[in-house]
Amino acid sequence: MRIIVIDDQQNQRHLLGGYLKKQKHMVREASSGLIALELLKREGAEVAITDMRMPEMDGLTLLKKIKKIYPDMEVVVITAYGSIEDAVEAMKAGATDYLIKPVKLEQLDIILKKVEKSHRLVAENRYLRRKLETVESFPEFIGQSPVFKKMLSDISVIAKTDSTVFIKGESGTGKELVARAIHSSSNRRDKPFLAVNCAALPEPLLESELFGYERGAFTGAVKRRIGRFELAHKGTIFLDEIGDISLPMQIKLLRVLETKSFERLGGSENIKVDIRLVTATNRDIESKVKDGSFREDLYYRLNVIPINLPPLRERKEDILPLVNYFIDKFSNKVGKKIEGITPQAKDLLLSHRWPGNVRELENTIERAVVLTRTGAIDSESLEAFKVSSGGSAILSENLNLTTLEKKAIIEALQRTKGQLIKAAELLGIHRNTLRLKMKQYGINKSL
Repeated sequence: MRIIVIDDQQNQRHLLGGYLKKQKHMVREASSGLIALELLKREGAEVAITDMRMPEMDGLTLLKKIKKIYPDMEVVVITAYGSIEDAVEAMKAGATDYLIKPVKLEQLDIILKKVEKSHRLVAENRYLRRKLETVESFPEFIGQSPVFKKMLSDISVIAKTDSTVFIKGESGTGKELVARAIHSSSNRRDKPFLAVNCAALPEPLLESELFGYERGAFTGAVKRRIGRFELAHKGTIFLDEIGDISLPMQIKLLRVLETKSFERLGGSENIKVDIRLVTATNRDIESKVKDGSFREDLYYRLNVIPINLPPLRERKEDILPLVNYFIDKFSNKVGKKIEGITPQAKDLLLSHRWPGNVRELENTIERAVVLTRTGAIDSESLEAFKVSSGGSAILSENLNLTTLEKKAIIEALQRTKGQLIKAAELLGIHRNTLRLKMKQYGINKSL
């Protein structure tokens, strides 16, 4: 790597420079921050190692200038023992790591190895992101139906903006996948993408997860914790199941959107954040607005750019391409050679309404690949569609979606002896979604 060492003390500078040269790095030395900036302008570098205490321009000022001009450059600061607060300030300003005098060379080696690994990953990620520049290059999306192609086209346009996105769709339609694709194709792709399932956390935990907390904010808060909003600065945060958050939490989220700032729990510091917000729900959010359980002003803030993900039953042309994709994926995983799918099994899959959508289809094919004893997926290996009482196939019955969904939930609970997590996995939905469906249909888990 190309490394520049900045220190006004010649002995320290030569010591580090000489060692790094022996480690086969390309090294330049500078006795001041101004000289370092000139060298970087002419020759560049991947890493800067700078002392914190220097005349004319101290290490913190130099760090800020470097990060402003060369945001991808790694900066390691050196501080004296007893001046840890300098190191903390440097880390806040974007330093990669810090070393304490006298510098331990083995610590320096560890830091540089991490930097090299990080550079390799960044290079790989940039390559993968370039492959996502056009609609056709979203490798995670499989489909050929007109409605699916339109959705991909919309995503490629939306990704280039910073507007808030509201993704609506049934469970299993791929809402988080779409959110990740938007981030990966955006100008924020070099920054963090953080996902939070709002339905999976009770309100106190959700609040601390999003905003973080200070030491002593509540019982058990033994040290400061940085929240997701702060960690996602300059990047994208995805809030799934946004329709499940409480009214008090809605007010706090609205304030973040309006002011671009928040306070950690138990703290008074106003923290400014620059994030792109993507939210998603499988609930009828408009009905929740009408009945007052979801704030209208927050809804309009979130619903700047809506994306409606079609359920799998409305894009049946995509079922078989997805089936073939999942067969390849799971046959490689388990070490089986699966040639394809029998006509009878194909008919079963095409006639199913897929209440769990793509997630349900994926789980079904994974089970079928494991269970099949032949070189092709047949109707016998699609055991998930069979009702234990009587052995008749659910798919062959002429049922409406509500009836089918209720029947599938009862069957899953019977098979798993009322274990919600296993039943949810069998159905291809989140356990909190399963709880809501059970409440909706009046189903008791002790069936």
